[in-house]
Amino acid sequence: MQSKGMSVKTHKIIKMSKYLVLVFVLLCLCNMSVAMEIKKTYIIHMAKSQMPATFDDHTHWYDSSLKSVSESAEMLYVYKNVVNGFSARLTAQETESLESQPGILSVLPELKYELHTTRTPSFLGLEKSADFFPESDAMGDVIVGVLDTGVWPERKSFDDTGFGPIPASWKGQCESGTNFSSAKCNRKLVGARYFSRGYETTLGPIDESEESKSPRDDDGHGTHTASTAAGSIVQGANLLGYASGTARGMANRARVAVYKVCWKGGCFSSDILAAMDKAIDDNVDVLSLSLGGGTSDYYKDSVAIGAFAAMEKGILVSCSAGNGGPGPFSLSNVAPWITTVGAGTLDRDFPAYVSLGNGKNFSGVSLYAGDSLPNKMLPFVYAGNASNVTNGNLCMTGTLIPEKVKGKIVLCDRGINARVQKGSVVKAAGGAGMVLANTDANGEELVADAHLLPATAVGQKTGDAIKKYLTSDPNPTATILFGGTKVGIEPSPVVAAFSSRGPNSITPEILKPDIIAPGVNILAGWTGAVGPTGLEEDDRRVEFNIISGTSMSCPHVSGLAALLKGAHPEWSPAAIRSALMTTAYTAYKNGEALLDIATGKPSTPFDHGAGHVDPISAANPGLIYDINADDYLNFICALKYTPSQINTLARRNFTCDSSKKYSVADLNYPSFAVSFPAAGSDGSNTIKYSRTLTNVGPAGTYKVTVSSPSSSAKIIVEPETLSFTRMNEKKSYTVSFTAPSMSSTTNVFGRIEWSDGKHVVSSPVAISQT
Repeated sequence: MQSKGMSVKTHKIIKMSKYLVLVFVLLCLCNMSVAMEIKKTYIIHMAKSQMPATFDDHTHWYDSSLKSVSESAEMLYVYKNVVNGFSARLTAQETESLESQPGILSVLPELKYELHTTRTPSFLGLEKSADFFPESDAMGDVIVGVLDTGVWPERKSFDDTGFGPIPASWKGQCESGTNFSSAKCNRKLVGARYFSRGYETTLGPIDESEESKSPRDDDGHGTHTASTAAGSIVQGANLLGYASGTARGMANRARVAVYKVCWKGGCFSSDILAAMDKAIDDNVDVLSLSLGGGTSDYYKDSVAIGAFAAMEKGILVSCSAGNGGPGPFSLSNVAPWITTVGAGTLDRDFPAYVSLGNGKNFSGVSLYAGDSLPNKMLPFVYAGNASNVTNGNLCMTGTLIPEKVKGKIVLCDRGINARVQKGSVVKAAGGAGMVLANTDANGEELVADAHLLPATAVGQKTGDAIKKYLTSDPNPTATILFGGTKVGIEPSPVVAAFSSRGPNSITPEILKPDIIAPGVNILAGWTGAVGPTGLEEDDRRVEFNIISGTSMSCPHVSGLAALLKGAHPEWSPAAIRSALMTTAYTAYKNGEALLDIATGKPSTPFDHGAGHVDPISAANPGLIYDINADDYLNFICALKYTPSQINTLARRNFTCDSSKKYSVADLNYPSFAVSFPAAGSDGSNTIKYSRTLTNVGPAGTYKVTVSSPSSSAKIIVEPETLSFTRMNEKKSYTVSFTAPSMSSTTNVFGRIEWSDGKHVVSSPVAISQT
């Protein structure tokens, strides 16, 4: 009986097992089906010239192509300027089917981009700019388009007092939406649009109780960048009493048009392309994008694709280099038709001092403006010793033990979570104050924040010295004293540690970044929706905020480009960039080389590009390196792109001439990046670059000077003199770079300068081995 019972049991188990297997198989099939049905956003590039004659409009053709693979799919956007094509949500299978359709060049997945966040006119010499940039009607005709998080239109930076009628060339609009009406625009803020279809199809509908589905800026970043580029003059500007003075955008008489493309969950390429498409239609003169999404080949990069179309229409596109420094190859936005901007410091600081119980004092920075600490020394503790978790030293939410920090100053290490959030964590646990110490990753770079409790940020060396005191003294104490605003800080500028660095990972022969501009502790307009820290618990509201990042340096250059456009309306985007680059400086007034705060040593062209922007000199550069769309197409041929890749990028059939030898070295760029292959058997290689200079000043003879601190590289320029007799005359020269065998880790830097005794036209040189 027992045997029979076991047999029945076994039979039941087998039956159950079969049932479970069946369920498992069905679940797998369901999952496979669901996986196949997952839809993603794609940007579909079409060969416009291949539109069948049966269609009288390209939009109908796009729709027909889409419906042939999916009855339910709808076009999110139809593009007409930046892309010949559209964006839509598709499954992987539908994408595959669409790629095989006639007239389809490419079907590229949407990318997510991120914002590049972290006393300027005076520092740049713009307070004495009237002679160079006269207050003319031409300046009021220039329109700066800003793609960002929108705008807080009530800020005084967008006041239109004294502005004339909106330029007749302007074709844009002021769109209404949540908390924003078209009446919010004026003669200063001439346009405001928002683009959310790509974002919403990926992440779901916008929660309008959390953020405004309109051009209104709930974040602050967009108001800050727009007012930096072209904000009106505002007297008495400050953040909680810090950095008091007059705030003004770089091109304070230019008009502003905002295009909201960034939301709480990021900035999506279908929306960015749609905004660039509209901006071209709207007739902006400059486009400013303080965002990036890593690097990819130019025909896959939405910002590069949009910027190419803008360049063809005479629009300069300025982009942030990224905050991935100080490591090499950390750049975003490296296409040669984009002006790529790194970040430097100003000559202004916000000192806050740590005074220790052993009598030692250390300097840090802070924008704290609340009640001071008690006038006595307070107990001092290292966060790592006031926590039960391994990363307690980072002061992340919920990691501090209140009994161990109450009433004490807490030392937190920088990293992982936001600097201001660490202070909020200390405050929530009952801490009285915070010292925020840099680690290896940030070195001596100090970024000031409007902390929620008395706090100061210190460099790595100072942090290490304070930790030594904390571990050696049985009863450590400290206090923090705030020093307000100090100006005239030297040396300045220095390259910010966070500023992304070259070499250029896509095209090593194009030196990037192009230039650096102020990007550390920048005061500009702010949203009324959040406090200066952006934290939910920060209930303070401010007109202006001080933040840092290449996000801040980019609009400086966008505004300066607008100034140059107003002064020289006939200049191309390449001419404007050339003027900014060839007049940039790489040394302080005492002749010493610009420093990199990450190393404490002189910075290189991979850090600062052509140097730090100098707008007064840029207004009168003498000579410029001009580049047109055909030159860029020849450059693309040198990259050996396929016909469909070229069409994706340039929106036309362009066939590279098979009988012509194309070289990236021939693009008429204002800088030189020379990438040698591994040395040949004779121990040396020679690479020749050609360049053409256009005279935009008086007649004159320019002589060349070559400087290279290394004898391992030989640089020969032919001819050595160029004579110009009339405006817009062009003269060419060649540069031969010869480098003996060198280690692949060795970079050699130099400079080529043309001068007529009055103008100095400078180009940086970076020589490396691949």
